[in-house]
Amino acid sequence: MLKKCKRTIVVIVAHPDDETLWSGGTILSHPKCDWFIVSLCRGKDSDRSKKFFKALEALNAQGIMGDLDDEPEQKPLKPKKIETAILNLLPLKHFDMIISHSPVGEYTKHLRHEEIGRAVIKLWHTNKIAANCFWAFAYDDGNKEYLPRAIEKAPIITNLSAQIWKKKHKIITATYGFDNNSWEAQTTPKTEAFWQFGNPSEATNWLKKIK
Repeated sequence: MLKKCKRTIVVIVAHPDDETLWSGGTILSHPKCDWFIVSLCRGKDSDRSKKFFKALEALNAQGIMGDLDDEPEQKPLKPKKIETAILNLLPLKHFDMIISHSPVGEYTKHLRHEEIGRAVIKLWHTNKIAANCFWAFAYDDGNKEYLPRAIEKAPIITNLSAQIWKKKHKIITATYGFDNNSWEAQTTPKTEAFWQFGNPSEATNWLKKIK
């Protein structure tokens, strides 16, 4: 896991709530880290954006929102458009770690998650994002056979304490306003998992294998 010392970490996600669903327990468990969260969609959605910034307060994090297309049709976006959107929102600094979506997503199926995962790896590989390492969310839903859950073979696996999970779940329900019977509330993982990469070449080679 993360060292207890202060680290600068950016979490790059598609939507407000992704940061909490897939890595909220990790964020809450490391309050001494300097967390910056980028949500690429829903910036002009007054309801979701208000809830996002309240979630940041609960997570003890800073953050920013963009407004990438997020229509239900999920029309593919050009990679350059996503890369530009990320760079326009990121602080110009070196990060100890990047955390973002897997290029194959966390469930079946959300195209923006996959596109953002690929874009982050490319930006890291081309030195447009400076960071020491990259963690990608490691979850799947068995092609909709079950709710998204941690992939057991992922190198980083953390079973959240009851206290941390309750805080995480409260952000999803009380802050974001999802009903206890909603997909989001039922999904909220009690175990968080990540693929881990120590350099851009490792992540790029992984991306080629899973395409």
